[in-house]
Amino acid sequence: MADQYTFTDPTARYADIDTKPVSQDGPGLDSGMRDRADLGEESYRGTGRLEGRKALITGGDSGIGAATAIAFAREGADVAISYLPEEESDAQRIVALIEEAGRTAVAIPGDLTDRAYCAQLVQTTVERLGGLDILVSNGGKQQYVDRLEDLTDEAFDETFKTNVYAFFWLAKDAVPHMPPGSTIIATSSIQAYQPSENLVDYATTKAAMNTMSKALSQQLAPRGIRVNVVAPGPVWTPLQTAGGQPTDVLPEFGQQTPLGRAGQPAELAPAFVFLASGESSYVVGETLHVNGGMPTP
Repeated sequence: MADQYTFTDPTARYADIDTKPVSQDGPGLDSGMRDRADLGEESYRGTGRLEGRKALITGGDSGIGAATAIAFAREGADVAISYLPEEESDAQRIVALIEEAGRTAVAIPGDLTDRAYCAQLVQTTVERLGGLDILVSNGGKQQYVDRLEDLTDEAFDETFKTNVYAFFWLAKDAVPHMPPGSTIIATSSIQAYQPSENLVDYATTKAAMNTMSKALSQQLAPRGIRVNVVAPGPVWTPLQTAGGQPTDVLPEFGQQTPLGRAGQPAELAPAFVFLASGESSYVVGETLHVNGGMPTP
């Protein structure tokens, strides 16, 4: 079975996954995808790079968060995941995969727009895992809106609370528990650099997360806590099928990249592992682009 170290042609990889039109209600489920994303379930091979670490990953039930949770567990970390209650079926699948890797899994459902939930999320992680030294702020909201007049104040506010406020709240609550050597990783997006006209609120939040991370990295580095960012390009996840993109454009999703295809969550997980591990001990305030070759500043 090929793993992340296998020599392959990146333009031909995942040729068997076809991003067909599919529409889902709510946050979207991995189990509801017509063409399931690759989370690395069959391919990710760990080498002990996160042995004994304790991680909290938001949006860990599907997509990039789920792939990262699987990779972290196979690298030796215990993992807590957050997700919306309606995503329970996806979350339990990831919990089973974490436990299959011989690690402790903690599932904590709730809404990231709720300040009290974010506080509980950190506290529960610390109590159940016996500490916290990796925070991955990945859970996000993305809904396309073609006309500015149709972007409601409520939707704009919810996108900011999910993507930006939750990152702030979680980092603020997590830092007092994080010893030197800990890491915080935010998930930004190519949208922070090449914003789409129908993702005004989402693109703005991702730029804000970039800037917040760079400022926070300067503040926390003297305390031995590194803050970095992963900025994905177009990646095939339930987010895209649940209003993140218009359904009729999904067959061409990702074809604008130099590699000519969408990325898969399994291709993002190694970036998070690198930034969480001691291998990146001198990497601070960095945005690591995993976008199929789309140029960024």
